[in-house]
Amino acid sequence: MGIVGAGAVASTGFTRTANAQETPVVEMGSNYFDPIGLRVDSGTTVRFELAGGAHSATAYSDRIPDGASAFDSGTISDGSFEHTFETPGTYDYYCIPHKSIGMVGRIVVGSPGGPAEESPIPDGEVPSNESIVEQGAVAYGSSTDGSGNTGGGMMGPGGHGMMNGRSGGGIGGPPVVGGALGMLGLLGGALYWLRNRSSARSSTDHSAREVLQDRYARGEIDEEEYRRRRERLDAADEDVSN
Repeated sequence: MGIVGAGAVASTGFTRTANAQETPVVEMGSNYFDPIGLRVDSGTTVRFELAGGAHSATAYSDRIPDGASAFDSGTISDGSFEHTFETPGTYDYYCIPHKSIGMVGRIVVGSPGGPAEESPIPDGEVPSNESIVEQGAVAYGSSTDGSGNTGGGMMGPGGHGMMNGRSGGGIGGPPVVGGALGMLGLLGGALYWLRNRSSARSSTDHSAREVLQDRYARGEIDEEEYRRRRERLDAADEDVSN
């Protein structure tokens, strides 16, 4: 009943801009940040939480707003890291161990702006600022239009959690178009995963399942998204066993 109730709560909305009274969560998993794009209000503290492996949340020093503090968790293998975003603008960041394979993310504080607007992100791809502002949070694995800069986008395997507190709206767009984009994201995600899986995947999946179940129970993802991500984990386990 608890899970059903949480699903009902999640079904009322999928995204919302985080404000300073909430603590949005960005999960750091197997070569991804999820959500990969996030909009928050000035003064919001964001928590970067491990879903498995060893990762960092490290700001590009030249891709944050003027006068803003560059954040760097260092590489961590347990727990989480928090940073409070005070200066409005666009922040691009990366994972130290996985920067070379495109583990990057973007946070927009208030309105987009700053050096990150002037050139494409040097590693990987991030959603467009328009998508981030419109949706509030863009899941890793979602597809958006563009090239990965301010008009950019990304496509890859789905992550696990989004953020605490969503209401109103949804991803947006006609259901048919949304379904087609979702299928494209799922296909791209499967191909990306096959290229980047490792022998340690089973232990990471175990942790990811626990995180996924917990997020779903708290209403942070809806039932459809929970099912899709659970199916990915099941498929991963089957590949490893074969």
